[in-house]
Amino acid sequence: MKKLLTAMVLFALPFLASAQIENPVKWKFAAKKINDNTYELHMTATIDAGWHLYAQESGEGPVPTTFKFTKNPLATLSGKVTEVGKLHKNFDKNFNSELKYYENTVDFVQKVTLKGKAATKVKGSVEFMVCDDHQCLPPKETEFTITVGGK
Repeated sequence: MKKLLTAMVLFALPFLASAQIENPVKWKFAAKKINDNTYELHMTATIDAGWHLYAQESGEGPVPTTFKFTKNPLATLSGKVTEVGKLHKNFDKNFNSELKYYENTVDFVQKVTLKGKAATKVKGSVEFMVCDDHQCLPPKETEFTITVGGK
């Protein structure tokens, strides 16, 4: 019985090893002080070579990058999330649409104004989808917390 069990485990091991979850996007979250009560939240995506991350207005088909912020009585969002990076636009025959996306890196920036000098946390999540030349991964949601204010 032990030999059979050992043989089954050894047989299944290569399949389990190849079933690793791909994660071609790494996120960094930070705040930059602009003045006494205003900060920029930087949500920076670093994208593995060969992959691309869709813009907030990506075109018809793929899931666009979307930010959701939890309400915070000490902080007010100013305007919309802006994108800083090299935007690519190409017609994709798979989606039959012109798509907008980023490769390598993109910085999403949201301005926030604090209602006092106390430190607070801005929480939220980002939903995004990535594709390469052969496949698209299912949309993924990543939560974040960024500390702003205080000393």
